[in-house]
Parts: sequence; structure tokens; C-alpha cells
Amino acid sequence: MGVGVSSWQLARAVALEGQLGVVSGTAAAVTLARRLGLGDPGGHVQRALDQFPFPAVAERVRARYLDSARPGAGGRRFKAVPRPSLAASPAATELTVVANFVEVHLAKHGHDGQVAINYLEKIQLPTLASLYGALLAGVDAVLMGAGVPARIPAVLDRLADHRPVTLPVTVADAPPGERHEISLDPSTLAGGDPLPIVRRPWFLAIVSSATMATFLAGHRAGSPDGFVVETPAAGGHNAPPRGRLRLDDAGEPVYGPRDTIDLDAIAALGLPYWLAGGYATPAGLADAREAGAHGIQVGTAFAFCDESGIDPRLRTATLDAAREGRVAVRTDPAASPTGYPFKVLDLPGTLSDQAVYDQRPRRCDLGYLRELYQRPDGRVGYRCPAEPVEDYLAKGGNLAETDQRRCLCNALTATIGLGQTHPREDTEPALVTAGDGAADLSRFLSPGATTYSARDVIAHLTGRSGGGRGRAG
Repeated sequence: MGVGVSSWQLARAVALEGQLGVVSGTAAAVTLARRLGLGDPGGHVQRALDQFPFPAVAERVRARYLDSARPGAGGRRFKAVPRPSLAASPAATELTVVANFVEVHLAKHGHDGQVAINYLEKIQLPTLASLYGALLAGVDAVLMGAGVPARIPAVLDRLADHRPVTLPVTVADAPPGERHEISLDPSTLAGGDPLPIVRRPWFLAIVSSATMATFLAGHRAGSPDGFVVETPAAGGHNAPPRGRLRLDDAGEPVYGPRDTIDLDAIAALGLPYWLAGGYATPAGLADAREAGAHGIQVGTAFAFCDESGIDPRLRTATLDAAREGRVAVRTDPAASPTGYPFKVLDLPGTLSDQAVYDQRPRRCDLGYLRELYQRPDGRVGYRCPAEPVEDYLAKGGNLAETDQRRCLCNALTATIGLGQTHPREDTEPALVTAGDGAADLSRFLSPGATTYSARDVIAHLTGRSGGGRGRAG
């Protein structure tokens, strides 16, 4: 979920209830560096760093980013983090590996429940270092969508044995047949330290069609171990409608019969699957099981619980709106630089507000959603339709692609309270994503309560007792 919304605290809380807790691996390097930049409130990150199997690497990350004079204080600019690139520096690789290790390690600490990590295939450059960090922490499953993660099963096989691995990456405008790739050699990272025994985790591909599931199940690089089957009702990035894009009167993509998912065809593949997007109700769970699914994936309901990484002020505003019937979620075809439709929750003061969007200076200083492209001189460049328009055009970009694009890297980081403060003292505004189920969040609140916990969500969905621990304001 987003950047850091599915925090280690949330994943741990879900795992403690006997379910699969999932941490977000997106831009984990940024969130780790900024938590250290705040002095590591609670000391959680440093406790995890002490358990990293290559101590010298952990100490370099600590030395680069920990600000012990700034415990919990905001208002100052965070130290820059290297943007993902084809030629990642050793420091950038170390930070990414360590960050993913920390998230999974903290989520798994003190119990024997199951923890997974979620990535976007669209964000390719940090993938190998991210996966390796998660494996070092003993992650139980890897989830990946927003693209075609066909080669991930083979990558996991090699990383579980600490073997060098490569992964092709997409470069726009590259000549046919020209190959670009990233690589990782775990032994180089270890620097002579013993390589620990790690388990190969399950790989669950996030798909929105039986066609994609069938393709992945038969790929020569290996089949996923299962699927998360996601409908357009889910939050975050959605698959675009099949066929020609049509918009309704509100400017949202129109999904039709071709977008209906053939669950019988997915079930026929013989692999376990979970349904996501609009199933987070007791009836939805029952329907999923009747359809042959192992269960459901829940995002929005957990995104606004006590353990979520979302800034408490944004959680409170959303729950207040839900109680009053004022929640509005829009499937925005233009907001994401990826070109995928993106769910946006309408909240005043965030980038869902056109006035806030218009006032924000365009910048690209995190770079996770940049597109790689080949320059006329043969070198690889980086561009993003959310960066300054003149920069994008100078890199061969199309002016039409810049209209209404939001900088999701900065906005989603601000959503968890880690927004960058810029020299003019303007702090990055947040952007909250949620699924269509955000309108019904009040169902998780017990009488008189203003918040709810992850346990409350699970109790509601499963019919178990033990919920209702929400707090009154």
C-alpha cells in the first residue's frame, strides 16, 4: 500500500492475528533514511540494524543518515537519497538492501506469523537489492504487480542461494534487440562476511486478468506460487480498461465486460489465489471462498487503522468524512506518472485539491517513477512526466503527458509524515490513495470510537470476537 502505509507495525499486527501481514517495499530506502534523519524515534530501526547480517554495511547506513541531534523533530530538510539508476552506487545498493531488511525484520520480530512484502514491477531499478534485503530478513512471500513480473520466480531462486543475478529493464526508444539490465552480486555486498542461510519465499503475482495469470503461470522463468487477483475497486494503481480508453462524465475510466475477470480460468491453473478490490466485507470473504479463492487481500480497511503508516491527521480527516458520508474516491487517469489509472481520495489540503496542485513547484528529486529512455547519443537518460515541463520536453517527452501529473514519489512519502522540506520552507503536500471501500470505513468503528485497530478489521471480516478496541476522541 503506497509508500510506507503498510508499515512494519501494521504488517506485524496482522501477522499476530494469524493472517499474512504485508509491508510495502516501495521507496523503502527513502523512508528508512528519513526515519534515521528524524533520530529514529523509538530506536526501532537501529535495533534492526544491529541484526543485519553484514555489520559493516549496517554501520555505513547508520553513519550516513542517523541524526541523533534531531529526535522526532521536523522542519529541517532531509538528507538526499540517491535516485534509482542503472549504475547504482554501492551506497545506494546498501541503503536499499538494508531498508528492505529492516521493514521485514521489524514486522517479523517476536512472533512466528507470516510476513510478505509488496513491490511494483513498474519500479524496476531497485528490485534486486530490495528483494535481497527482504530475503535476508526471512520474508515469507513476495507480492508484485503493476507490470509483468515474469522473471521474478527465477530471480528469487538465485537470490535464495546468494548467486549473482541480473534483471532486464525497459528502456524506451532503445533499438530492437538491445538489452539493458541491472545486476546484483550478494557476495560483493557481504564483503567477506558469512552468507546466512535464507529461505526462498513464495511469489504471488498481482494480476487483473486470467490472460495475464495464464501467461505468468507458463513462463519459462518459472511460475508464480499463486496470484492476487485485483479488480478496479482496489486502491493505488489500477490496470487500465482493456481496449480503447473511454472516460465517463466525471473523467474516470470506464470499465466494461472485457474487464470482468474469468475466475474459472484462474482456478483452472491449479494455483492458490486471493481476491482483492471490493471484497473487504464478511460477504465478500464468503463470496471469494465460494469462488475457489483461498481468501482476500485487504488494503483500504487497514490503511486507516491505528497501526497504519498514514499521518494520523490524514487518518482522522478520512474517518471523520466516512462517518459523515463525505468520502469521495476518484479513479484518476492522469495523476500517476506511470500512465496507469490511480485512485485518489479527495481530501482538502492534499494534492487531490487542484489549488494545491497548481501551487506546488514541479520537481523530481526522488525519481522512483522515472522512465528510462535512450538518448540519440546512445546513453540512457531518465524522465518523468511529473517533473518540470521544460525538462521533460528537452528529453523528448510529449507535452500532453505532463498535464495533471502528480509527483507520487514525494506526495506518498508526505502521506506518512515524511514529506521533504525545501529551501523556501515549502513542505511537500500529501496525496492519499484508497479503494472504493473508503466510503464504508465507519463500519469498523465501535460505538463512540473514533479510531479502530487492525484487529478490529480482522474480527469484523472473520466474525471473530475480540474487536471493538477503537479509541474515543
